[in-house]
Amino acid sequence: MQLPSSLLENAVAEFSKLPGVGKKTALRLVLHLLKKEVGDVNRLADALTKMRQEIQFCKRCFNISDGEICSICTNTMRQQNTICVVENIRDVIAIESTQQFNGVYHVLGGVISPLDGVGPEQLNVESLIARIEEEQIDEIIFALSPNIQGDTTIYYIQKRLGAGKCKVTTIARGVAFGGELEYADEMTLARSLQNRLPVQQYVK
Repeated sequence: MQLPSSLLENAVAEFSKLPGVGKKTALRLVLHLLKKEVGDVNRLADALTKMRQEIQFCKRCFNISDGEICSICTNTMRQQNTICVVENIRDVIAIESTQQFNGVYHVLGGVISPLDGVGPEQLNVESLIARIEEEQIDEIIFALSPNIQGDTTIYYIQKRLGAGKCKVTTIARGVAFGGELEYADEMTLARSLQNRLPVQQYVK
């Protein structure tokens, strides 16, 4: 793509690095910004810079946070004794949008995938085990994408927990096997949370 300005070309190149944004879409975005007031563009740039420099990860659940502990963990109206274990932050956002879960979360940061070189030591598993041992947890809900990697992760953590530590469930199979949790519609997620099953019926 031949552009009349190297500055424009550099901006397009940076925008096109975003997921799902090709060269043509990046060019449309850059040309749109050129039409905006300088102050508007500066506010966008400042917001992105501030987000990247100051955003933190909750020391308790590893969700994104403005401080050391996220707003979900500090919310006394939520059920602190129920932990929903998810793969990533996008899954937290997806479940929160259903407004069907009033507990807290634990973000693993991925799932066990030997083929990709991801083992338990690369995930936030030890901190989850520590939370269960140190806090009065009544139930762990696994809300991982229903695929081989998700099943493997559930199986591993369940074995690490041992028997009798707390109730262990998983979201129902309303989410199709092999699908990604973040792409499930809100109704499917809501029903899956409401109809969760004991892990013994899920992991064979």
